[in-house]
Amino acid sequence: MAIKLAVLDLAPIVEGGDAAQALANSLDLARHAEGWGYVRYWVAEHHNMRGIASAATAVVIGHIAGGTSTIRVGAGGVMLPNHAPLVIAEQFGTLESLHPGRIDLGIGRAPGTDQVTAHALRRTLAGDINEFPRDVMELRDYFAEAGPKRQVHAVPGEGLRVPLWILGSSLYGAQLAALLGLPYAFASHFAPAALDEALATYREHFVASPQLDAPYVMVGFNMFAADTEEEAKLLRTSSQQSFLKLRTGTPGPLPPPKADFEATLGAAERHLLGQITACSAVGNPDQAREQLKAFVQRTEADEVILSAHIYDHAARLRSYEIAAEIGADL
Repeated sequence: MAIKLAVLDLAPIVEGGDAAQALANSLDLARHAEGWGYVRYWVAEHHNMRGIASAATAVVIGHIAGGTSTIRVGAGGVMLPNHAPLVIAEQFGTLESLHPGRIDLGIGRAPGTDQVTAHALRRTLAGDINEFPRDVMELRDYFAEAGPKRQVHAVPGEGLRVPLWILGSSLYGAQLAALLGLPYAFASHFAPAALDEALATYREHFVASPQLDAPYVMVGFNMFAADTEEEAKLLRTSSQQSFLKLRTGTPGPLPPPKADFEATLGAAERHLLGQITACSAVGNPDQAREQLKAFVQRTEADEVILSAHIYDHAARLRSYEIAAEIGADL
């Protein structure tokens, strides 16, 4: 049975490029992914990141959905503490009205940025991330049919029941998704440490809801696939450079691949990259197949969302194409 595959697109702005080109590339990738059989295409909210073009996440989703016809399109995710739940309900209610049956809303509780930028977004940091469950339930209520006592209505949004997902990289998100009976997406493509424990927690404590009657898990996985192992390893170096710059507080546009990059790394850098990218496939089609297969068997995931953070757009397309060929018979 084929594994369901999804795309996580960070809408990379590459060195020498700009946001306009990044967003054009995203739409091109989405159209290819639709043809290759991917079931959904997600973009994520990040702010003050010169290498990511999806800060206005709902706008980018509209761009992608408007240029495709069948693939589900959504947020992976919207960082809910940055927004009033009503605003998100209206945005995604509008998207669902324009593209009925195709919109997903994945939500997380991280700011998606640094503290200074979070203050610029919210104007105050007085809010408490521990209010996240309350905000999720408020958001869910806006998408339900209105009861007689409701005073505030999301228009569009009310009654549209846009599917909610909980995103996470810890036990917190797993517990909340289980309690609310929502599908759970784990960010193992960059924070895999708690993967196995979080999935076990979610499945063990899941409570059925009107949206979902059984646990549903999607897991993140990096895909650096190419026609040769050597090319795949070279393509990965752009992402490796980007991760290290992010962790040292100097994020920027996605750099081009760098030959022999790993030979320049110290022990601490190698260890860090090994931890961050533990859930990855790097190699030719046969190697990528075995690595993805082992990951699916380990997680027993219902769906895998693939990130291919690759500098060259044609190479990024090829990586996703190889993954689609692999997924068709896993």
